[in-house]
Amino acid sequence: MKYILIILGVLILWAIFIYNGLISLRNRTIEAWSDIEVQLKRRYDLIPNLVNTVKGYATHESSAFENVTKARSLAMGASGPTPEHAQAENMLLGALKSVFAIAEAYPDLKANQNFLALQNELSDTENKIQSSRRFYNANVRDLNTKIESFPSNLLAGIFAFSKKEFFDLADNDAAQKPVEVKF
Repeated sequence: MKYILIILGVLILWAIFIYNGLISLRNRTIEAWSDIEVQLKRRYDLIPNLVNTVKGYATHESSAFENVTKARSLAMGASGPTPEHAQAENMLLGALKSVFAIAEAYPDLKANQNFLALQNELSDTENKIQSSRRFYNANVRDLNTKIESFPSNLLAGIFAFSKKEFFDLADNDAAQKPVEVKF
């Protein structure tokens, strides 16, 4: 009887340890996604200011500005780390590259302090998004590994823990390159 209680106690402690580890990994993954959302919101907020600054110099480039606006709306409407969200973000990056290409043709714009400040902020934001995405994907990797590994997979199944999707923006070579800013 004594040994049965000891074995039962060890099993209960094991289950608690595994369950708490799964909860911790899930919460870190949620927190990491929240960090990405904060940086994406920062990017979304900078884009209209950047577009308006460039518009003042390049009024005849309206299709590029419309593309940025549409891509921004699609990206803002996407939710969660899904392939659709990643595709929307890739479209936004492509549209932003066209705005920077337009800016190259206007020397006065490239010297505009407001444009330079916005460009620096956007570049900083892109770096933060990349960092947040790496942190999120590392947490997803750890959570998915724990969910799939024996013996924690037993409890993960019982308590309905599910694997998370990685947030990969780079579906093609063009999307893998950061927004390039050069004068």
